[in-house]
Amino acid sequence: MKKFLVAIMAVLFSAPSFAQYSSGGFSLSESTVYYGIRLGMNISTLTGDIDMGSKVGLNVAPIIGLRVSDTTPVFLESGLYFSGLGAKKGKSSIALNYLEIPVLIKYGIQATDDIAVLPFVGPTFRYGLFGGKWKTEGEGKVNSFGGDRFKRADMGIKLGCGAEYNKLYLELGYEFGIINIAGWKAANGIDDGSSHNGNFFVNLGVNF
Repeated sequence: MKKFLVAIMAVLFSAPSFAQYSSGGFSLSESTVYYGIRLGMNISTLTGDIDMGSKVGLNVAPIIGLRVSDTTPVFLESGLYFSGLGAKKGKSSIALNYLEIPVLIKYGIQATDDIAVLPFVGPTFRYGLFGGKWKTEGEGKVNSFGGDRFKRADMGIKLGCGAEYNKLYLELGYEFGIINIAGWKAANGIDDGSSHNGNFFVNLGVNF
């Protein structure tokens, strides 16, 4: 994993050598399509019945964006993310690995000749992947999804702000789940019981 992260960081920070100090991976004054990659860190939590703290995870994705207005710098961006969420407390942890597709609306603001600032908001759709584990101290591991654990399908709202400089991109934001993913509610026929994802993220990337 460390070698993988080092290789990705080398690609990101070598970008100015081929960026030619353009105005970025997209122009705020022209219609365009742009592509990119994102690599970042999640600091996730679970609200509701789960009494645990935050857990650090990885997110990585290819993305694509499209300008949707000829008169204003409004962009629509999506991607295919692997996103590691969950919660942790002591030796107990819950790992929720998702395939995630956000649909973000971005508004471009030209801060300087080389820097664009892009606040964004939009829904994000997740589906739980195999490999997520629920580890309880003294009781071993079980799969986090299915049965009386967590539902695989989830949806949230993602908001934040990004900045681009010479094709290099940095963003930070927060996403909060709007679907109750507590599987034990239906499995045990109870009326209460809830759990929602929450996640603060910081991503680096390159736009082409």
